[in-house]
Amino acid sequence: MATYFVYMLKSLKDEKFYTGHTADLKRRLKQHNGGRVRSTKARRPFELVYWESLETRREAMLRERELKSLGRAEKLRLVQAPTQSP
Repeated sequence: MATYFVYMLKSLKDEKFYTGHTADLKRRLKQHNGGRVRSTKARRPFELVYWESLETRREAMLRERELKSLGRAEKLRLVQAPTQSP
């Protein structure tokens, strides 16, 4: 079964978070840091600070929406919890 990821990046430039979803987490991080994503191009570089794997794209999209609705304090708590390596 396919695996999708929801992820949070932290800009090393302005320390803001960016949340998204993808089927290829390493490739997507390279795209963000390479300036190939219009919405994040000006905020490079990024570090991957949080990710979850999900079974379907729909689940990843719904979880992305949940994460985007969190306040900054909630996001900070989430990214400080231990995570796995991609």
